[in-house]
Amino acid sequence: MKKIGFLSFGHWTPSPQSQARSAADVLLQSIDLAMEAERLGMDGAYFRVHHFAQQLASPFPLLAAVGAKTRKIEIGTAVIDMRYENPHYMVEDAGAADLISGGRLQLGISRGSPEQVIDGWRYFGYRPTKGEDDADMGRRHAEEFLELLRGKGFAKPNPRPMFPNPPGLLRLEPYSAGLRDRIWWGSASNATAVWAAKLGMNLQSSTLKFDETGEPLHIQQAAQIRAFRAAWKEAGHKRTPRTSVSRSIFPLLDDRDRRYFGRGSRVEEDKIGFLDENTRAIFGRSYAAEPGILVEQLRNDEAIAEADTLLLTIPNQLGVAYNAHVMEAILTTVAPALGWH
Repeated sequence: MKKIGFLSFGHWTPSPQSQARSAADVLLQSIDLAMEAERLGMDGAYFRVHHFAQQLASPFPLLAAVGAKTRKIEIGTAVIDMRYENPHYMVEDAGAADLISGGRLQLGISRGSPEQVIDGWRYFGYRPTKGEDDADMGRRHAEEFLELLRGKGFAKPNPRPMFPNPPGLLRLEPYSAGLRDRIWWGSASNATAVWAAKLGMNLQSSTLKFDETGEPLHIQQAAQIRAFRAAWKEAGHKRTPRTSVSRSIFPLLDDRDRRYFGRGSRVEEDKIGFLDENTRAIFGRSYAAEPGILVEQLRNDEAIAEADTLLLTIPNQLGVAYNAHVMEAILTTVAPALGWH
């Protein structure tokens, strides 16, 4: 494991028990949390994107703001649902955010997960073409986005433009060199991991995966990462790809930790659920224990050992100070024993 970042879903609720009671709270606290993570030496600040929900939804204003307030930490998403995206507009937004951050953007994209409303992408003006389903549409949007990120001109210039044009066909601006190599695909299956490798995207494997073998999640994810790397090698890409897994990990250091996450001696197991009537999925367990016990548990997680990046899902509604405490506890009491430094 080379890098550790946090992943926030950006929930808010007006409940008095929540430290994030509005969208403004979540957005401003997300910036503060990224600044705290950078101060602590964490490698990445990542944010989830969900539409029609009291969660983070429009990532690029937030990513740009975080980029302006930080200097070193990687800034990313896990993941943007491409069924909702206009690839052309997204290239412009992503290029601007990446330039503001000095080339630190790590964009996780995906075909998306079950949403709050039925076919929510239809309200954004998108429809699958004939013979497509919504997953095909999301992958089509992703491929178009990747092609546009190459910066190749494609638009015929106006012979009487308002401003002088460079010679040849025009590309979208602002263009950020290198961003194409920092796109990740959030994959829930072995097949889409292989597809992502062929297209030259990095791999994000989350706390959920299609249950393809009946084995524990960490074993299935480790196999998925190996399949991704094999496909990458076969495709002949020159650079080394990156891979990540997400986990909920809480060292129990004080009474507050035990009150929030202590569960006595009970050990959590993976959970099985259905994303729809035909898709069986396996969901990862949470880890919560004293640091010494956590280290031993995490050493047995094959996917963490296989990936180069670990994303820590955080309880953002507990506030910036508490989440900074959790991150510091992991970085100082757990991560060094797993090879991070």
